[in-house]
Amino acid sequence: MATEEKNAKKLQPGKQQRNKDKKPKEKRQVKSRRRILPIWLRIIIVLVLSALALAIGLMIGYGVLGDGDPLDALSWSTWEQIINIVTGE
Repeated sequence: MATEEKNAKKLQPGKQQRNKDKKPKEKRQVKSRRRILPIWLRIIIVLVLSALALAIGLMIGYGVLGDGDPLDALSWSTWEQIINIVTGE
């Protein structure tokens, strides 16, 4: 009984009652989002698809609209001629 009295004196008034009224907190489940594709892979996929769309657009523009061979749009000699025309050499 003496130890209970000492413990009761140490606690502030009303603190014992608050401890009894508290319910144990339930741990909240945090849903972690698992990504199917990591961000670095998404960036690579976007870059590859962009390059592919650019190549297809060049081929359509040069071959269909420009009445040339579509594969010539991807050759370096064609681009050298275009650069020379633009720069005036």
